[in-house]
Amino acid sequence: MNGYNVAVVGATGLVGETMMQILAQREFPVDQLHAVASERSVGKTVEFGERQVAVQALNDFDFSGVHFALFSAGAGTAIEHAPRAAARGAIVIDNSSAFRYDDDVPLVVPEVNPSALAECRARGIVANPNCSTIQLVVALKPLYDAIGIDRISVATYQAVSGAGRRAMEDLVRHTADMMAGKGRPEEPAEDGEAEPPANGGQLPAASAPSAAFNAVPHIDDFQANGYTKEEMKMVWETRKILGDEELRISATAVRVPVFFGHSEVVNVELKRKVAVEEALTLFRAARGVVVMSQDRAGGYPTPGIDASRSDAVFVGRVREDISHDQGLSFWVVADNVRKGAALNAVQIAELLIRDDASA
Repeated sequence: MNGYNVAVVGATGLVGETMMQILAQREFPVDQLHAVASERSVGKTVEFGERQVAVQALNDFDFSGVHFALFSAGAGTAIEHAPRAAARGAIVIDNSSAFRYDDDVPLVVPEVNPSALAECRARGIVANPNCSTIQLVVALKPLYDAIGIDRISVATYQAVSGAGRRAMEDLVRHTADMMAGKGRPEEPAEDGEAEPPANGGQLPAASAPSAAFNAVPHIDDFQANGYTKEEMKMVWETRKILGDEELRISATAVRVPVFFGHSEVVNVELKRKVAVEEALTLFRAARGVVVMSQDRAGGYPTPGIDASRSDAVFVGRVREDISHDQGLSFWVVADNVRKGAALNAVQIAELLIRDDASA
């Protein structure tokens, strides 16, 4: 086959736009590209490489002849339209949380569990994990395979782009107001934006404080166990991706005033003691990982300078845990919109093409 027909659903959102950029940048073999969004976006055009593509309405869009449907339009939209696309023969790669926990839908990070894609033919749907989970498991994979992990404790510092374009606009407005002496904004973060959040469904809580000059330990709804749903997503998804339902994981998710790039402080208890140099060797050999770990100013990655607009997962501040004989601590950053959503979806499609070619 010379090319594939690709539909990007949610084409006018942050992730949808980035998906089309990546498809063009990586020279994905596209024959026809369909930009699909809600009725209110009909009449707009979006960029695909050097071309302008007219937006089509999702409700009347016929998925017949589409090989890959990349969805980034929220869980409700995915539940309604992804099965319809799959029934027409498309392979759906969905960025929302709609299908992540279904036993017959693979949850895939290409650097970590590509073999899980063999299960996608059952329903024609592949789930993209949460952005925080993606960068976490890419970093954990070399340690998990070579040494084994007993327990994971992770704290995330998440960019506002994870909550969508409106949240980024709010951060700009609230920051400008505070710098102008207008005081801290009293209004809650908006949760009625037209596009879905970039990380697949985690809208800001209605009463969450502004992230401007702030750090807010509240992303998504609180659960009965005191954790938020965002934190539990990392638990559920990491276990499914690594195929280890007994893995002990605790997460704390915090929103910070950064536009792009999630950061994580990760502490792992391993099956045996590991020296820093051994850990660094494992990280350096891992697919998708870039190591920046020197004990000096600037010898570590940051979200705004290193991760933003990059395809890599960056690992730094690697050190032995002085409180635990078999512990290791490290810092992980990645672009949440790019690697944490759009790139991962395109990589999944590339794997499926490769598998078809070798079949």
